[in-house]
Amino acid sequence: MNQENRHEIRLADTPLIFIMGPTASGKSGLALSLAQHFPFEIVNADSIQVYRRMDIGSAKPSPEEQAQVPHHLLDVVEPDDPFSAARYRDHALEIMTDCHKRGVIPLFVGGTGLYLRALSEGLAPIPPVDPQILTELQQRGQKEGWPTLHNQLAQHDPDAAQRLPPNDGQRISRALSVFLSSGNTLTYWQNQQHPIPKQPILKLAPFQARETLYARIEKRFDQMIAMGFMDEARMLLERGYDRSLPAMKAVGYRQAFLHLDGKLSLQESIELGKRDSRRYAKRQLTWLRSESDLVWITDQCADTATSVVDAFIQSGRMPTQPKSWTNTHPA
Repeated sequence: MNQENRHEIRLADTPLIFIMGPTASGKSGLALSLAQHFPFEIVNADSIQVYRRMDIGSAKPSPEEQAQVPHHLLDVVEPDDPFSAARYRDHALEIMTDCHKRGVIPLFVGGTGLYLRALSEGLAPIPPVDPQILTELQQRGQKEGWPTLHNQLAQHDPDAAQRLPPNDGQRISRALSVFLSSGNTLTYWQNQQHPIPKQPILKLAPFQARETLYARIEKRFDQMIAMGFMDEARMLLERGYDRSLPAMKAVGYRQAFLHLDGKLSLQESIELGKRDSRRYAKRQLTWLRSESDLVWITDQCADTATSVVDAFIQSGRMPTQPKSWTNTHPA
């Protein structure tokens, strides 16, 4: 749609608009639909889509979709260059400033809640950890089992231990390494986070019933395989990217590597990828339920999104919601 046919807006004090949601829930489709009505440019908020060469497995917007509306923060770094939430926030703030200068609104789209929370709430001043301590903890976790280290974390930082599942090795080792490196717990550092001036934020999330969401996840995984996902995964290994890199541990890729390493058949790898994708979506839903003022959009009220977004932009605050909208997850 041409710019002159889009809704007119005031850009003074432009609010933030997020489209959040679990994997395969329809975030990109909703974003492209809204971009036909408003002067939006889409800013990626997916932690794997920032990496080059990881296109199929991350469900990166296609060239055709990217041609419909400008996209940002795709293909920013190589897979061996870990991209932190702090780096994301720095890049996103630069894009916001540039968009506002050009008279467009950045629309943040993705399922990485930590990225969006870093942008809207800032980041805690957590000091760097000693890499040797982190390595030793990871080795202990693999040898002794993560529940053992989870119990150790509970002794030092019970709040963090309560938040983390006993087998979440990556975050358990991270929390323990912060304590052992700095002498203060991760919870302590998180409580030091300085408040930042908050812009009005509209948080949208497309809603799918759980059985529908799981069916969409499985269908998309099959489509990824048909598009050449295994070839993409093989290419990453041939380029020498270490499997321990955060990017290479992404859901889908690590299951594909098990097949390419000869540890699983192709079908076993696919089924494991689907199962872990469903579990990832469940964790994303748990995260989203803790988000305040999140508005879930059902398929039945998708057309309403345009008028609500317009009212939000014009007023700079949450508009009165139609009955078809809800602040709580419908399921």
